[in-house]
Amino acid sequence: MWIVDSSVWIDYFNGQNTPQTNLLDAALGQRAIGLGDIILCEVLQGFRDQRDFGLARQSLFQFTIYTIGGTEIAVKSAENYRSLRRQGITIRKTIDCLIATFVIERGFSLLHSDRDFDPFETHLGLNVVR
Repeated sequence: MWIVDSSVWIDYFNGQNTPQTNLLDAALGQRAIGLGDIILCEVLQGFRDQRDFGLARQSLFQFTIYTIGGTEIAVKSAENYRSLRRQGITIRKTIDCLIATFVIERGFSLLHSDRDFDPFETHLGLNVVR
């Protein structure tokens, strides 16, 4: 399962041609793709036009949407944050910590274009789609 981060979905919906949006485009209909509830929120909140919001919502609901939070992921995410912090790495966004931890714990892969996930790949074994 590929979890696609909001960083890629936003570029995709904005028509940006990036390596990650190209991977997403090629994977549509070919691979199992999912997203988390907080990723869904991040993507949808960026739409200004109601029509575009509705179309994006309809499109995204074609994919498996996971609940990312919960007690276990919250605690494990805090542990991961603390582990990275001990190594001198500060994660800027709690949401990224939750997403990365969820993907690691589920054994999924993350398609992203956000450098904040790099320490999770380097130090905690996050599988990243390349």
